[in-house]
This record gives sequence, C-alpha cells and structure tokens, in this order.
Amino acid sequence: MAQDNLSEILFKPTAKHTETSTLVRRCSRANQSEAYSVLEGDSGPGWYRTLNRVMWIWRGIDPIELELVLSRIAASNAPRSNDKLLDTVIGYRSGNWVYEWTHQGMEWQKKAIDLAENDPVSAGHYWQKAASFYGIASYPHLKGDELAEQAVALANRACEEAAKLLPYEVKALDIPVTPSSMNPNGGSLKAFLHMPNAEGGPYPTVIMCNGFDNLQSDYIRLFHDYLAPAGIAMLCLDMPSIGFSSPWLLTQDSSFLHQQVLNALPSVPWVDHQRVALLGMRFGANIAVRLAYLEQKKVRAVACIGPIVHHLLSNAKSQMQVPPMYMDILASRLGMPNATDAALQIELSRYSLKMQGLLGRRCSTPMLGACWEEDIFSPLEESKLIANSSFGGTLLKIPSKPVYDNFYHSLKDVCSWLENKLR
Repeated sequence: MAQDNLSEILFKPTAKHTETSTLVRRCSRANQSEAYSVLEGDSGPGWYRTLNRVMWIWRGIDPIELELVLSRIAASNAPRSNDKLLDTVIGYRSGNWVYEWTHQGMEWQKKAIDLAENDPVSAGHYWQKAASFYGIASYPHLKGDELAEQAVALANRACEEAAKLLPYEVKALDIPVTPSSMNPNGGSLKAFLHMPNAEGGPYPTVIMCNGFDNLQSDYIRLFHDYLAPAGIAMLCLDMPSIGFSSPWLLTQDSSFLHQQVLNALPSVPWVDHQRVALLGMRFGANIAVRLAYLEQKKVRAVACIGPIVHHLLSNAKSQMQVPPMYMDILASRLGMPNATDAALQIELSRYSLKMQGLLGRRCSTPMLGACWEEDIFSPLEESKLIANSSFGGTLLKIPSKPVYDNFYHSLKDVCSWLENKLR
C-alpha cells in the first residue's frame, strides 16, 4: 500500500457519516456560555468543539496555519447538522472538521515523503506535524465517529513513519491484558515506549496518563523537549475506549489498563521497573493517583496537571459550567450517549477518588498537584487534596497569564520534579 494513498483508501467522499456533534444526545443538554481553560481552550457561540489553541500550538501547529484551517471550516456553505455551529458540516467534504484537518495533514505528509531520502530528520518532523493534524481531525474522539476513527489510523501511521526517521527510539509493546469482572475483555494492549537512545537502558520511565480528549501520540513533544534530555523514557497508551485502547470500556476501575502495563514492566528490558513515575493530565490524573494508592511499591512518584479526581466528578454545578462538548466526552467514555444529566451525574460521582475512599487517606507515594488560576475543570482545592494526601506532597500554582510562557515553564517544573524523584 503506497503511503500517500492511505488517506484516499480510508476516506471516500460521502455525506452519509454521522456528524460528530450528534453522536451524544444527552436529554438535558444545554448551551453554556463562553468558557476558557488553558488545557481545554475556548468554548463559545459558533463552535461545538472547544478550540484548544495553546495545546495545538505546543504540539507544533503553526498559529497562522491553525487559523487558516478554522477559517475554511467557518466559511463553508455546506449543510450543517446545526446551523448555529460552524464545525458541524455533514459528511466528508470541504468545510467538515475531519476533512479540513486531514487535508492539512496530508500536505505535511506529502512533504515528508518527498524529503525522506535527502533529509530524513526534517521528513521525520514533517511526519510528526502530519500526525498532529490528523489527531486534531479526530478530536474529540467520540465513540462511533467513523471519520474520526479513520483519522486516528492516519495519526498512528504518521507517528510510525516519524519514528523511523528521528533519532529517538520507539518500541511498540504488546501488553497482555487479563480479563476481570469489570473489564471482561482480554487480549493484547498496544503501548509505545519512547527512549532517549536505542543503545542505552534500562531507563527510568514516566508512564503518560492522557486526558479524555487526547491520543497517546499527542505527547511526543513532552518526551523530546523535557524527558529525553534528562535521560528518561516515556511510555504512552490510549485511554480506555479510544485509539488502540478502544476495545476496553472505561469503568470505575479507571486505572485497569495502566495497571496491566505497570505490572508488565519487569519483563521489558529497556525499562528500569524500579524507577517508574506517572504523569496525569486532566482525567489521566484520576488514573495516576489511583495507582499511587494501589501500587505504592511500584510507583516512585505521581505528578498531576489540571487534575480531575473529585470536584468535577461529584459537583453538579461545576458540570453545568464546563462546555457541552466535554460533558459529551464523559458520556461517550462511560457508554451513556443518551443519558440525562442527572443520570450522568450519578455515574460520574462513582469515579471520584474521594468517594472511592482513596483520596484523603495518607499515601506513601509522593504526589504533585499542578493547577491553573480560575480553572473551571480543576480548582485549587483539587490539587491541594492530592498534595495533602501524600508524604512529600507538592502543590504547584500556575498563574493564568502570560499563557504560553507559564504553560511551558509549568511543564519544565513538573518534569524536573519527576526527574528528582526518579534518581
């Protein structure tokens, strides 16, 4: 199969695919007012998706190119599922969210193929850019979104091609998954180990626990810019129900898949399984903190950025303040696409680590909670609860402005803290 023809095979022009914003039909779904968060982006009139410019630019998307894609979506005259929302064009066609971001990714993919022989390193970076565009194309990764799932396939393929050309080594690991009462699916889970050097090891390793709206491939820059220079490997896997982890549903045992990976590390020769830490973004912090309690002898430290471990999961008022798209993501992950907000609130409360009897108890694993000012997803009390629940706990307050500088500095501070704990 020719590399540059993969997208043509996956995507065929059609208007029959279900439009993303209609996949979740919460009965009491409301139109919230404008909201902003550093980690989630802007939410306001005119868009179903939150526009996460900070994270997308951090991943390597040029701001001008980003606005160019958004302008093509906004200018489309094609039929929409909701005329008030610009990113709801129906079908794989000009103006459709998946189409436009995929189209831009293909431009970088073509550049990568053309450069592969003469400048493999630049070609590798272009493949990474293509992967970032394909990842945004699939956002917010709702269950049953066929076009988004095909964009994920393109993103994963682009990451594989980039890994062949860039200096850092990437190993694809097949982790055996043991069936359980809450997760009856067994089989093999795919995870990716990013290593500073192919010849070295075993390496101290950080297991990345993603947020709900991210793929495992979204954190490559975190490895390249922060962890690899410190000689630390990064192990990534997708959240339950999306990407390579799509066969497994999210349950109250939210850390199940990551625990399977953690238990398999002694048999991975490139990983120093006695020096393993976890880094959790948003709901990924729920997974990381849960494992800090359940696997205290195997986890050296846990760092959480904008954690979602209790407040949003148990507070109905807070749930009404976050963008509708994010509540749709939660409903999709929990397998409740047609639930009322009341039913969703009851189910979400069961995922609170405080309600599960974990957070609030003393944990021997050092934990860091990093929070932004006025974050509607994760207030200061959330990070305080994490820091105060552990021996050697640390609280990191991040000013909201200047946004980009503080975002970069906060990642550096968090990774430096992890590096110190892994010595």
